[in-house]
Amino acid sequence: MATIVMERIGRVFISLQQIREVPRMLTEAAPSMPGTVMDTEVPHYFRERYVYTGYRPLYQNWRYYFLSLFQRHNETINVWTHLLAFLILLVKFRQLAETVDFVGDPHSWPLLILILSSLTYSAFSAAAHLLGGKSELCHYTFFFLDYVGVAQYQYGSAIVHFYYAVDESLHRHVHGVFMLAATVLSCLSCLGCCYGKYCNHSLPTWVRKVCQVVPSALAYLWDSSPVAKRLMSWSSASNDPAIIYHFGQVAFFLSCAFFFTFPLLERCFPGRCDFVGHSHQMFHVFLSCCTLCQIHASHLDFVGRRKLYSRLHESGDAALFVGLYAITVVVCTLIVAFMLRKVKKVLDLRAKSK
Repeated sequence: MATIVMERIGRVFISLQQIREVPRMLTEAAPSMPGTVMDTEVPHYFRERYVYTGYRPLYQNWRYYFLSLFQRHNETINVWTHLLAFLILLVKFRQLAETVDFVGDPHSWPLLILILSSLTYSAFSAAAHLLGGKSELCHYTFFFLDYVGVAQYQYGSAIVHFYYAVDESLHRHVHGVFMLAATVLSCLSCLGCCYGKYCNHSLPTWVRKVCQVVPSALAYLWDSSPVAKRLMSWSSASNDPAIIYHFGQVAFFLSCAFFFTFPLLERCFPGRCDFVGHSHQMFHVFLSCCTLCQIHASHLDFVGRRKLYSRLHESGDAALFVGLYAITVVVCTLIVAFMLRKVKKVLDLRAKSK
């Protein structure tokens, strides 16, 4: 028995060693791929504070940036954290689709929007970190799309919280304005993030952070108010299986907000967190955990609070909220098109002045 166990442990160890060799094998298979460069060798708008190495050179072919998925650079973990989250969310979606009628049951549409918006933001984020280093225009384009993903995920959070988690007293006061306000705040969040990125050259870092953080914080406070009220009124005597996951999503979100706002790790250990350990990676991990807790809590509410939300929401509410989601996506897309037009004008003027 001991021999069999040791053989299996040895096989697992060999497999792990082979996985660790994948980046080196790909590099040898594609020797034309250039290595990474220092921060002083890339334009300042690509540089992250306290991250000095691991930048990919600009203006390579698309094949290089796709293959850099398996290369060691300072965006590798950022790509993989949301790529793995995307795959986990796909598995979760398939599991839920076996028991939830996402087509025939209008009450399931808010949950469907949350899942689709979660898949979208994780995919857009992975694409931005993987492909945004090709050029300045690509950098703005992919990260603007990333902000569209964030905005429509904020709307997805709002709809499940208002539809499944709200109680009667709060619903009575906000039912006419809650989702309209969530739509407006999501669009403002997209605009603030895009404008902060657009002003990357002319504004101090803290001002750009304010443009990005304040609208998103306002959207989060509004979107999560039904959950907050429910958590504050919770008692240990109540039988609520979803409450622990709502606590989890709030804790994970506050953690990811902290790491997004304050680059604590790389500031304390400058140059040592270039590949793994810097704050944006922690932001990705905590946000993914927040999303998974949120989906699980929303599914438990969908199953366990059906009598309540069926009484609170009228028959056409779900379709109306789907329409508002479509409006949110369209408006955010128009914001991105407008901001990209401004970016191209700046780039054209700079090119002519050379």
